[in-house]
Amino acid sequence: MASLWTFILIGAVIYFFWLNRKIAEAANVHAKRQSEQLQVQLMSVACNKRRFGILKSGKPGMKSEFIFEFSSDGENAYQGVLIMEDEKLKSVVVPPHRI
Repeated sequence: MASLWTFILIGAVIYFFWLNRKIAEAANVHAKRQSEQLQVQLMSVACNKRRFGILKSGKPGMKSEFIFEFSSDGENAYQGVLIMEDEKLKSVVVPPHRI
């Protein structure tokens, strides 16, 4: 019985690692798309918050907040925020920046 729980625990760890990587890759794609729309240079993407919760669809899932750093003139850096539910982008917050 102990070996069964060990396999379940190992499987859960592998699944959550895979899920986190999948969400991080989706956030990177969304940040690249956003920087192309704004015509700015994307510098970095980092996870700020991640938690489990009930999504707007009613299903359990992962709610994440990613910060992406960008530059519009090569000298100043600005931070935008991507709010995601699983791999879906729910909203983007972009601060005022130079064009």
